[in-house]
Amino acid sequence: MSNFISEMMGTLILVLLGDGVVAGVVLKKTKSENGGWIVITLAWGLAVMTGVYVAASSGAHLNPAVTLSLALNSDLPWADVPIYIAAQLVGAFLGAVLVWLHYMKHFEATEDQAAKLGVFATGPAIRHTGSNLVSEIIGTFVLVFGILALGANTFADGLNPLIVGLLVVVIGLSLGGTTGYAINPARDLGPRIAHAILPIPGKGSSDWAYSWIPIVGPIIGGAIAVFIYQLLF
Repeated sequence: MSNFISEMMGTLILVLLGDGVVAGVVLKKTKSENGGWIVITLAWGLAVMTGVYVAASSGAHLNPAVTLSLALNSDLPWADVPIYIAAQLVGAFLGAVLVWLHYMKHFEATEDQAAKLGVFATGPAIRHTGSNLVSEIIGTFVLVFGILALGANTFADGLNPLIVGLLVVVIGLSLGGTTGYAINPARDLGPRIAHAILPIPGKGSSDWAYSWIPIVGPIIGGAIAVFIYQLLF
């Protein structure tokens, strides 16, 4: 399997399951409606775990911030970075399209425009540019620093994806309440593009004014994590 296909499929699965649980919780007339934050954060962690297993052959970045951080840490050739990021964006977009197909009738039954957008993309609980950017920086710092630290430890074969999934669960539970913890530019941008172009009834704005924060914040957070990890270890 090529690195492009591996990253594309892993990110597709990540978004299909991750955005899928959000759809199940926030859209009307699903059996999991109003399941709550614990359901969302747990399923997102398991979605990451599953995506990492799927994309093992490429290193399972599934996230441009992780790809750029690993390149900064000299763990990935810079020439491979565009291939990885393109695959992640395509996979995230396709995963979001599948969520729409799966929950199509529930999108039709839901009037809340913010809920519909929230299935696809993140948004702040309190809109404040500086605070929202800092939240994404801190969340992604923990993600990338954690991944680098995990790489320095020895686990039984096949357990690393589970540990990464649990890391995402705790980030969501502890730090996700401010912005919805994108911590992944592809996870936010690909589905946001899908929201913009899909024929979702009554969908409203795709909130492009906010969209740069879940792109820039994770990239900065990942870079800081690499710098501090190298400084300390």
